[in-house]
Amino acid sequence: MVVGSFLLLHWTLATVGYGDMHPQSTYAHVIATVEIFFGLSMLAVVTGLVFQRFARPRARILFAQKLLMTQHEGKPTFMVRMANERHNAISNATAKLWYLRAEVSAEGQHYRRFHTLRLDREQSPIFSLSWTLFHVIDEQSLLWNMTAADFEAVDASFLLTVTGHDETSGQDVHVRQAYTYQDIVWNHRYLDILGPNEAGVLELDYTRFHMTEALPDRQVDVHAASVTA
Repeated sequence: MVVGSFLLLHWTLATVGYGDMHPQSTYAHVIATVEIFFGLSMLAVVTGLVFQRFARPRARILFAQKLLMTQHEGKPTFMVRMANERHNAISNATAKLWYLRAEVSAEGQHYRRFHTLRLDREQSPIFSLSWTLFHVIDEQSLLWNMTAADFEAVDASFLLTVTGHDETSGQDVHVRQAYTYQDIVWNHRYLDILGPNEAGVLELDYTRFHMTEALPDRQVDVHAASVTA
């Protein structure tokens, strides 16, 4: 009886047919009908979940492990870079860099506040290779006159968000990366990752993506907004 019920359940859910075995009573027909309904419903649910899991577009954005407090175009600059590991086209890509810090209100209440840092290259028409974001530190910048000790005192952190339209899947993608003040490297620059290979073709060298080097014979003076040799 148990073996027969198991075979009936297996054949019903698998829809392979009963062969010489088939329901003989009204009770058996009811059980078979319920099993058919349950089997088809489960098949539809599982198929939908699997399709949703693998069909959902997921951007593979590689973020640099370190933020840089450096110098660019003769100005103190806060910098971070990223790359599109899929090498597909993400059109109308938009990046936002948020600055989170602990603050105290006039009433003495402690809380954390989000601030948006102005970016020189916050949009990219086609994001397919690498992308470096720059925040120039001037008198209007919230990072003006900030030192490593100041960042630690306010428990500073940063949140980078990127959105865009994945042309391969035809859907919008969203990705984010969080940093803390401990991820800031001072007076360094990123190593160049774009260069010719042995065949003379330009390519990205991801082995150098997270690497930085000290600025040669110069130091960023964030407080004076100048570069001294």
